[in-house]
Amino acid sequence: MSGVGVFATAVIGIFAGWIADLVLGRRHSLFVKLLIGVIGSFIGVFIAQRLDLPFAGFWGGLLVSSVGAVLFLAVLGLVIRRPA
Repeated sequence: MSGVGVFATAVIGIFAGWIADLVLGRRHSLFVKLLIGVIGSFIGVFIAQRLDLPFAGFWGGLLVSSVGAVLFLAVLGLVIRRPA
């Protein structure tokens, strides 16, 4: 996410983790949401660059990070099953 500062990146990470929590119906702490968003942003940026999708600024970073965070949590949910 070029052109976005450290503070904006942290905010994007928190929002992306929060959006992923909402989409998948999970409840995580603020710090975990930040981690989910940061990991999701790496995944999202990797996928967007491979598909040559343009993204820039706060809203582009938020979209890409949110999609990556949702994918990350979905795959993590498939790998790690909680006992019923």
